Amino acid sequence: MSPALRIALAALAALLALQPLWHAWLAPARPGLLAPTLVLAIAPLLLSLWIAARSLRRGVLVGGMVCLFYFSHGVAELWSGTAPRWPALAETALALLVVFALGWEVRANKRAA
Repeated sequence: MSPALRIALAALAALLALQPLWHAWLAPARPGLLAPTLVLAIAPLLLSLWIAARSLRRGVLVGGMVCLFYFSHGVAELWSGTAPRWPALAETALALLVVFALGWEVRANKRAA
């Protein structure tokens, strides 16, 4: 497994760990909306990690596409001014880390070929 794929996989796992921490504890959703919020926040990451268990490159690629949503969500939360801001910053940074690691992997493969 290449270092870039390991980094991307670790960032996807960190994003998965961040979601319930953020949406259930740090900034809980309104009563009755916690379950749908967690499903929407966690399901895409679980899908990409499930695919990664079968095919690492494909799973990380799917995770990179999913991270566009998390990047957009993190930036929107940063701009909205709601507290706390550090989870939004962490979400944005982790999503960027996945995308940059994917770019690093593609570039390394092109150089090797």
